[in-house]
Amino acid sequence: MTPITEVEGRRLALSNLDKVLYSASGFTKGEMLHYYASTADALLPHLRNRPLSFLRFPDGPDGQLFFAKNVPPGTPDWVHTADVPRSDGNTRQIVVNDLASLMWAGNLVTEFHTPQWQADAPAMADRLVLDLDPGAPATVVECCRAGIWLRERLRADGLDAYAKTSGSKGLHLLCPLEPTPSEQVSAYAKALAQEAEAELPDLVVHRMTRSLRPRKVFVDFSQNAAAKTTATPYTLRARQEPTVSAPVTWEEVEECVSPADLVFLAADIGPRLQRYGDLLGPLTDPDQGRPLPHKLPRSGQ
Repeated sequence: MTPITEVEGRRLALSNLDKVLYSASGFTKGEMLHYYASTADALLPHLRNRPLSFLRFPDGPDGQLFFAKNVPPGTPDWVHTADVPRSDGNTRQIVVNDLASLMWAGNLVTEFHTPQWQADAPAMADRLVLDLDPGAPATVVECCRAGIWLRERLRADGLDAYAKTSGSKGLHLLCPLEPTPSEQVSAYAKALAQEAEAELPDLVVHRMTRSLRPRKVFVDFSQNAAAKTTATPYTLRARQEPTVSAPVTWEEVEECVSPADLVFLAADIGPRLQRYGDLLGPLTDPDQGRPLPHKLPRSGQ
């Protein structure tokens, strides 16, 4: 019989709690839900008021993985939803604003992916993201080198960059912005990636072409497009282990000498929150948003 629990006055059916999702470690669905509940104070501000895309993996990362954007059948009427404009017409997506909704969504076995804008201001980005993706045999170590250069370049334009692991192979840099049209943020990010390639030609590439990427860091600027999403801070990832897209300090980035230095599992996040708090807190504080520079970086002019 499926157990029923009450969360913030909402009755939830939580199923298959003993099901092993991550076979390498025996990490179960119940442990996944416990992780999301215990990190909710840090996670929810990064989900709040943002339409969600889910990467679902109901049988674990070795099973079927699929993205879901539309509101799934059977969604409780108390779960918030929002209209999201698309080129082919509006769609309706989930918005997780509270713990009960988080537990309901977590029960679907999901990664959380969010856009760079909020539901009441579509395509008006309140943050910039650069996804640093290493081409083998490059690793997150090379991403850290590129990230340090980008941090300083962003700082020269008056933008404060914060870092998190992707939860996979790479590194994400994020900057809080005053609300800005996504197309302008995308143009700035592209020009910045081009400038990084010009300055660091042996390390960075700005094009996705596979043949260009071995041994280099691809600076993916495309996730600033209004239609794109990025793994939400603190989300679990569908990898062989329950890795997390975890905020990191710049000291950790600067001192990274091995990929293992920046691998964080679900069990690591509670102690890190106790030690650091939410390192990405400025991203959820409207007062921290900075204006996008009027001039593009020189490679984009």
